[in-house]
Amino acid sequence: MCEAAGEDGGCGADTASARRRRAHGHSHPRPCVKCGQGSAALVIRVGDAFCRGCFREYFVHKFRAMLGKNRVIFPGEKVLLALSGGPASSAMLRQVQEGLSRETAKRLRFVPGLIYVDVVAPVLPACLAEGAVRGQSPAQREQSLAHMETLLQATGFPYHLAHLEQALELPASILRPGPAGSDEPSPSYKEAVEGFIQQQRQEGDGDGGISPPSLSTQLGDLAASRLPAAARTQELLQLFEAVETPTAREELLQMLRTHLILQTARTRGYAKVMTGESCTRVAIKLLTNLALGRGAFLAIDTGFVDDRHGDVMVVRPMREYMAKEIAFYNHFFDVPTVITPPLPTKRREKPSIHRLMERFLLGLQEDFPSTISTVYRTGEKLSPAPAKASSESERCLLCLCALDIAGEEELALEPTLIMDEPELEGDGCCQDALAVGAESRAAFIPLLCYSCRLTFKELGPLATLPPYVRAEAQRRICRAQMKQQSQEVPLEDEEPGES
Repeated sequence: MCEAAGEDGGCGADTASARRRRAHGHSHPRPCVKCGQGSAALVIRVGDAFCRGCFREYFVHKFRAMLGKNRVIFPGEKVLLALSGGPASSAMLRQVQEGLSRETAKRLRFVPGLIYVDVVAPVLPACLAEGAVRGQSPAQREQSLAHMETLLQATGFPYHLAHLEQALELPASILRPGPAGSDEPSPSYKEAVEGFIQQQRQEGDGDGGISPPSLSTQLGDLAASRLPAAARTQELLQLFEAVETPTAREELLQMLRTHLILQTARTRGYAKVMTGESCTRVAIKLLTNLALGRGAFLAIDTGFVDDRHGDVMVVRPMREYMAKEIAFYNHFFDVPTVITPPLPTKRREKPSIHRLMERFLLGLQEDFPSTISTVYRTGEKLSPAPAKASSESERCLLCLCALDIAGEEELALEPTLIMDEPELEGDGCCQDALAVGAESRAAFIPLLCYSCRLTFKELGPLATLPPYVRAEAQRRICRAQMKQQSQEVPLEDEEPGES
C-alpha cells in the first residue's frame, strides 16, 4: 500500500485527522435504520445503525436464515454443539436456546447436546513452563472447569466434558471416515419436516418442536469432571514440548480437539457437530491455511459444511457474523463467556503463522473496514471438490483430505522428503525390516498431504506422537506393502526344453 504523505494530499496524507473526523462526524444520536423510531445503540457498518431491539432481531434472523438456507440439519437429528467458552460459541449456544424455547414462533427441530474440551494443562517445571499447553495450575484448571460446567448445567441440555489427555486414548478408527449412511434414498428436507411435525402432533406436542430434555439427560459426564491422571497429563505435555514450532503446536492442538469431539459425536449418536467460527475467524483461518499449503482444501476447511468424516458432518452457522457483532450481542444481552488463555510461546520464539495472520488481518481491518468481509466472500467462491478422496490410498492420514501430490516434482516437495532413515536392527529378516519401515519417519510421508507433511516434520520424534496416529499409520503402511507384494507375481521356473 502507498504510504506516501505530503502537502499535496498523497495516499497517506492526514490519515489520523481523517480517522478523527470519521469518529466525531456523528456525535448526535442517530435513528435506527430499521424501525426509524429508537435511537441507534451501535453502528455495525457505515450506514447500518441499529437500536437494541432491531439488532437482536437482525442477529437472530441471520442465524435462522443460515440454517434454513443450507438445510443440512434435519428435524429430530442429534446435534452436538462444540463450545470453547469464547464469544462466538457462547452466542451460538444462546441462539439455539432461544430457538428451542416455546415462546419462539418457529422453533428449531433438532435435539442439541453440548461438549466442552478442556485444553488446559498444568504448568511444567520452571525450565519447561513456557512450553506447556496452557499456563494454569491444577487448582486454576479445576476452577475454570467448574465454572464452565455450571454454565453447561444452566442450559438444561445434555453435556459432555472432555479433557485433551483423552485424545491419547482415541482408537485408530478416528482417522477413517465413517459410513455416510444407507444406500436407500433419503427423504427431502420438506418431506422430513412434514413427517416430523405429523409425528409430534400424534405424540401430543402440537407445535412441532423438541421437548426440553428430562432431568436424567441433563446430567453430564460426572467422571470426566475430575482431572486426568498426572501420568497422562505429563505424556501430553511431552508431546507438545517435542513440537519444534508454535505453528505446529497450534495445528496439533486443533487436530486433537477435533478428533476428540468427533469421537464423542460418534459414540453418543450425534449426526452433526456445530462449531462457532465467526466471519472474522473464518477469514483468518482462510489466509492461515493458504500460507500453510492447504489451498486445495480451503472450501472444506472454512465452508459451512465439512463432510470429510463421513458419518458426522461439521457445520459452521456463525460464519457470517463479524466479531464486532458477536461482541455487542454478548454485551447487550448478558451472554456469559469463559475466556481461556491462548497457547503460550517461548520468549525467543517467533509467534505462529496463526497469530501473525490474525494480527495482519485485524490491523488492516482497523483502517479498511471491508477487509474481513472481502476475504470471506473470496472463500465463498471456492469449490470443495479438490478435497474429496475416492479411496484410502488417496486420503491424507491426518486431515482426511485428498493427497495433493500429483506432480510431486513440481511442488518443491523434494527438500521436505530428505530424512534420515533408521538403521536396520535385529537379524535383518523381513519382519524386522517391515517393523522398522513402518516406524520410520520417511514411511509416514507418502500418507500425508503437502500441508500435513510440513507440520509432521516439526512434530518431534515418532515415539511422542499420539498412539492412535502411529497405529493407523502402521496399519496403512503394512497394508500397502502387502498389496504391493501380492501384485508382484514371481516368475515360474522354466521347464527344461526337449532337445
